[in-house]
Amino acid sequence: MARKFLYIIASLIVLAIAALFALRIWSDELTQFTFVPNTAYEAPPSLAKNAYADPAMWHAKPGIETESPVSFVPAGLSAEAEPLPAAVFFVHPTSYLAKAHWNAPLDDAESRDRAQLFVSAMASPFATSENLWAPRYRQAAFGAFLTEAPEATKALDLAYADILQAFDQFIGTVDPAQPIVLAGHSQGAFHLKQLMKDRVAGQPLASRIAAVYAIGWPVSLEHDLPLMGLPACASADQSGCVISWLSFAEPADTAMILQSYANRAALDGQSPGASRFLCSNPLTGGTGGEAPASANVGTLVASEDLKSGELVKSMVPARCAADGFLLIGEPPEMGPYVLPGNNYHVYDIPLFWANLRSDAVRRVHAWTL
Repeated sequence: MARKFLYIIASLIVLAIAALFALRIWSDELTQFTFVPNTAYEAPPSLAKNAYADPAMWHAKPGIETESPVSFVPAGLSAEAEPLPAAVFFVHPTSYLAKAHWNAPLDDAESRDRAQLFVSAMASPFATSENLWAPRYRQAAFGAFLTEAPEATKALDLAYADILQAFDQFIGTVDPAQPIVLAGHSQGAFHLKQLMKDRVAGQPLASRIAAVYAIGWPVSLEHDLPLMGLPACASADQSGCVISWLSFAEPADTAMILQSYANRAALDGQSPGASRFLCSNPLTGGTGGEAPASANVGTLVASEDLKSGELVKSMVPARCAADGFLLIGEPPEMGPYVLPGNNYHVYDIPLFWANLRSDAVRRVHAWTL
């Protein structure tokens, strides 16, 4: 399982590097030619109303009899895992890089298998929950994030409709007295923001949300957060709040990422533009501020041969910059595939793996008080 996890990280890095490197050195036309689907948008058939009652529509959920894709345990995790007494709904990042379709077909084997691996990598900090759900969905192609074409919006809308249907199945199945943790990375966090607006803000369900982890996609303090229905997490022992960060080493060049994010409207329909993003500090549990590397209880690091991985304590600090990006000091040795501009996007969770694991447990316990 450790080797599988490291292959996950390597695959995700390669995908992100290919796209973001192209954004830096290629023309707009060549970038679109390489990644953006050049076919007319054809909406796939609607899913059956009970589609997510089928276990085959889930990468992870209680009762699946195969090995859990989130059961990865890194070397160096010495303490016995503390249970996470909450139902967890996790939305995986983009795993469909092809341009044959605007939305990943559910029967696309490569995208499906890669997504399952991504679930293993990104959801494993929450795996001490016995009630972790991670849906399969017809995600928007990677190229949908590189264009403002109307087809891209349609692709994202369809992907979100699947997520919404899966979430309704999740909510209708889990114990109504159990607290809920919502989590997602990259495209998953993008959809999670909309889910908060549509299913949580102003609804009774808001009282059951112990924590929301919208990682790897900006949560605009002006254009998003007011419509999500919960405040930012201001302290480590707060529940019912939102956590978000985007990781960069220094010196950080965020211009390319800001441009790609600006292609997508925020929850109020406007471009997030240069508005400040929520920066949760994963080492303090609060909003903003800084913490030394000694506060980091476990960064997940792959070995050079990708055959093993371990938690390394006190490896990276964390400091929220004025623009909302999370800065981690000088570039740490996480591997050779850091993205242009010292962007550690693909390491958002591994950089703070053990802290994130403890953070979720702490907020759920706070919810029960």
